Amino acid sequence: MIELERTKELAKKYKMNLREVNDKAGLGTNSIYNWKNKRPGGDALEAVAEVLNTSIDYLKGKTDDPTPIPTKGQPTSIPLDEEKPYSYHGYNVPERYLNMVRGLMEDDIKEGRADKK
Repeated sequence: MIELERTKELAKKYKMNLREVNDKAGLGTNSIYNWKNKRPGGDALEAVAEVLNTSIDYLKGKTDDPTPIPTKGQPTSIPLDEEKPYSYHGYNVPERYLNMVRGLMEDDIKEGRADKK
């Protein structure tokens, strides 16, 4: 099933195995492996999409663009303090880039230059 193949592909890209994705998504034991024979439910796909920073449509094969599209009501800020893979136009954002942004933000916060919503 395409959901399993795309999950494997993104997990590999983010240097995770399926068990790690499964656990981070809070799914039951071996749930993702069961997608080989059974279509996943919407809640499971949503949880995996969040872990892999992608969209449900990508996992289902409705689009070939793995970049998530913000939906109405979804926050537009990116929580860089979470431990999850980030992508930009489908490319993995290296940890060193995230650390640069974190450092710049910490400086701005400390100096009172950061805007808070």
